[in-house]
Parts: sequence; C-alpha cells; structure tokens
Amino acid sequence: ENKLGKCLEFVVVCECNTCSCVKIILFFFSSFRSTITREKFEELCGDLWDKSLMPVKEVLKHSGLQADDIYAVELIGGATRVPKLQVKLLEYFGRKDLDKHLDADEAIVLGAALHAANLSDGIKLNRKLGMVDGSSYSFFMELEGPDLSKDGDTRLLLVPRMKKLPSKIFKSFNHSKDFELLLAYDNEGLLPPGLSSPVFAQYAVSGLTDAANKYSSRNLSSPIKTNLHFSLSRSGILSLDQAEAAFQVTEWIEVPKRNLTVENSTIASSNVSVGLGAENTSEQNSNSLESDGGISNASNSTTEPNTVDLGTEKKLKKMTFRIPLKIVEKTMGPGIPLSKESLLNAKSKLEALDKKDAERRRTAELKNNLEEYIYATKEKFETSEDFERISSNDERQSVIKKLDEVQEWLYTDGEDATATEFQERLNLLKVATDPIFFRFKELTARPEAVKFARQYLTELQQTIRGWEKDKPWLPKDKVEELSINIDKFKTWLDEKEAEQQKMSGFSTPVFTSKEVYEKVAFVQNKADSIEKIPKPKPKTEKPINNAETEKDTSGDEKPAEESDSSKNEEDNVESEMHEEL
Repeated sequence: ENKLGKCLEFVVVCECNTCSCVKIILFFFSSFRSTITREKFEELCGDLWDKSLMPVKEVLKHSGLQADDIYAVELIGGATRVPKLQVKLLEYFGRKDLDKHLDADEAIVLGAALHAANLSDGIKLNRKLGMVDGSSYSFFMELEGPDLSKDGDTRLLLVPRMKKLPSKIFKSFNHSKDFELLLAYDNEGLLPPGLSSPVFAQYAVSGLTDAANKYSSRNLSSPIKTNLHFSLSRSGILSLDQAEAAFQVTEWIEVPKRNLTVENSTIASSNVSVGLGAENTSEQNSNSLESDGGISNASNSTTEPNTVDLGTEKKLKKMTFRIPLKIVEKTMGPGIPLSKESLLNAKSKLEALDKKDAERRRTAELKNNLEEYIYATKEKFETSEDFERISSNDERQSVIKKLDEVQEWLYTDGEDATATEFQERLNLLKVATDPIFFRFKELTARPEAVKFARQYLTELQQTIRGWEKDKPWLPKDKVEELSINIDKFKTWLDEKEAEQQKMSGFSTPVFTSKEVYEKVAFVQNKADSIEKIPKPKPKTEKPINNAETEKDTSGDEKPAEESDSSKNEEDNVESEMHEEL
C-alpha cells in the first residue's frame, strides 16, 4: 500500500542493562515490531566500540602514560551506562571493575556549569576555581606572498595540542614585503564538527613594503624583521592581534668634543698650588698674601680653557624603529561572506520558500476549515430537531448530498488540491446551507428582538408621561412626534408578526431581528435628543435708577399700540430662542 510507505519514527529501546535483546520498533501508520538479540546488535555496532576508545588512547599518549599506570577509571556521562562500552574499557585497562563513585550525569552538568562560570566575566564566584585547561587542537600558521616559497620555513607550528589556556604567542621572521597569513588546524584528521577544511582564518598584512622602501636608503645594520603577536583565548580561539616591522639603523651622529689634556693639566696645577701654600706657613704676612694671590691667579688661569669651544665629532649610534602594520581579516570556512550575486540568489530562494510555506499553511487551514464545516453541518442536520421546523426534508437531503460529494472529493482528488480549490468548494456549500442557517438563527433571534422592542417602547411611553411633570420645558411638538413614531413602530410589529404567522417556516422570513433592532435604535436616538434639551435659564431684571424713573414719568407716554407691538416682538424672540434650544 502506498499509504503505508512513510516511516514516522525509528526508536532503539534497551529495556535494562542485563537484558539479552534489544527491541527495534518502527512506527508506521500501522505499528510494526521486531526483535533482535543483544549479541547481534553489538556485532552490528562493532566499528563504534573501537572508535569510543580513541579519546582514552590520545589522552594517555599525550600525557606519556601507559594503561598500567592508571590506578582509577571513573565513569561520567550518560553514555558510560552502555554495557559493551564498559566491557571495552575493562579489556583495555586490564581491570576487573570500574569506578562509579560519581553521578554520571550530574558530574558532567555541574562541571560544565562551574567551568563556564569560571570563564565568564558576568558571573562572580565566591572564589575562583583552580582550573587549568588546554587547547583541544594544535594550530599552525602559513605565510603567502612575494619571495615566499611553499616550504618548511613558511609553515610554523604556533600552538601544540594541550597548550595552556589562555596564552600569548610571539613570532618573528625576516621579510620586507606585504604578505598574507593563514591559520589552520595542524591535524586534518582531527577537525571540529562541521568543518571540511583545516584553514579557519586568513589575514592580509600590509604596510611592510612601504616601510621597507622608506628606510632602505638608510644604513640598515640588520635585515627587516616582522613581529607577529597572537593570542589564544580561554575558549581556545586563536587570533592575530598585532603586527609590526622592526628596523635597526646605524648612523653617524655629531656630539661635542671633550679636551682630555686641558682637563688633566688643570687638575695637576691645582694640586701643586695647594702644596706650596702649606709649606710657606712660616713666612711673613706679606709673603703669605703674595703666595695666596699666586694661588688665586693660577686657579683663574686654569678655568679659562674650559670655556673654549672645541667643536663636535661624529660617533656611530644604533637606533631601532617599530612600525605598526595594517591587518585585514578575511573570513574563511563556513563563515565566509557571500558575494552580492550569491546573496541575492539566497534571498530570492528564501522568499520563494517563505511563499511556499505561507501557501502550504493556507492550504492546510482551508482544507481543515472545509472538513470541519462538512462534519459540523451534517451533525446539526442529523441531531437538531429545530432544522425540521425551518427546512423541508427534500432541502436537507439535497444539502447532505452535496456535503457527501465534497467530502468524497476531499479524500480522493482533493488530497493534492490547492487553497483556491478548497475555498471554492467551501463557498459552494455555503450557498446551499446559508439560507437554512439564516432561518435557523432567526427562529430564536426574531422573537427575542420583538420582545425587547415591545418592552423598550412600553418603558419609553412611561418616561414620556413623566416628562410633563419633571421636564415641562421640553417642546411639545417634538414629544408628540416621538409618540407618533412609537405608535407606528408598534403597528409595524403587529402587522409583521401577523404576516409571519401566516408564512411557512420553510420560506424566507417576513422581517428579521436586524430590522427590529434598527427601528429600536432610530426611536432611541429621537428620545435621547429630546431628553438632552437643557432647562432654559430664568430671566434677570436690571435695577432701575430713580433718575431714569422720573425722566420716564415726566416724558410723554408711548401709545398703547406701540407697547403692545413691542411685547409681541419680545414673545416672538422668546419662542424662537426656545425652538433653537
């Protein structure tokens, strides 16, 4: 059967460590179960057991120890529970038992967490753990450029395996032109997962040629040296941090001359004068003064030659210049940046995949909607008795027939249909079922709407009667108009209900609940607009002065007709203001 060809899951179950068989279960659309012996299973995995001992052998080889030198073998990690792996370890170390003092899973988890906290700068431990980590891989560097041949001199081992982390590495060589530097894993057979090439970084070092041309005209006492500074981080990541060119120049420079003969004679004369002064201490005062004067003259004559400019002389001096070089990193391996064309192609592919995913989700959603609609409609027609009141048996059977046809298409030709086809089928079904569902909804919604409308109209009429006492300022014409609308609404309800009672439940309703609620809303808006009319403010008469009163009384009285006409105008203005309010 084609439907039975998709395997959903493959599970290997080992029920216990001492059982004699392993059950391999394949879950198909209908389950399948098979059994093989443990011996057969271990035989099939024979190449894996030998590979599992490789880390142990490499550790012993690097440490310079033999299997007989190990006095304890502690098992940690969940994989160490495999019986065959334990047997292999026992055979390799020649032991009868293995040490199992630690929790195999907990030791790995806690050790990794503590080591990560020890390395992290954001987590503070009460005390740093004394851990000494080594590089898991060995690295070498290779130089490429003019005057560099592919030989052993251009390939240098930078980091041997298990070198202490972190570390600083310094390399120096003689070269005078720009070059490129490659960093790679030393052992191609031992690469991190996911890498196919040992080269993981490439650097372009520039500025060396310009510096060599600049200093080549000067007297170089030794060849130009290039110094490279590398760093091996605590995570075992190797990178080039700094590059510089070192030039040692020997030049003649001018320094002041020193007259050694004058300096020596000055020192000798001063010593003789001091001796004579000591021997003539018994002479007269005048003689002593003369001798003292001679001493002073001699001293003055000896200091004069020191102020004479003897000129300069040339001496040979060595100077070292260090010029920093420019480093440009070129990403290699899986992290190499894409070209513009490749990036555009990748974006277009991703957009196409996103469209396919969106279409697939829409197709699945519409298919589920169609399937759900079919089952829900059938269930309503078969279980609800109210549908018999609003639809005939022939009408229901016709709809059920269409539902069956679409359902059969859904599970045969519709397996690979598009979203548009599912939507079209659903629309066709709704055309046939919507009139029935509409009558079914109005069967209960219309009486509720009529009941609500009659109750509201009754309450509104009581409110209008209360306005005569509580709000006498409301315009009577508008209140009468509202009452007329209420009576018309009641008459419309009576007529429509009478017509609906004469109609069959299978036909289209004479009026709907929506029409009733619309008329209720119309009357309600009218009533709210009238009820919100504010009460007019009382009139305030201004006080009349005595002088004005006397003036008015002394003057000629106006005719009665004029006073009546002015009074009528005031009444008209008040009525107009009242209507505006």
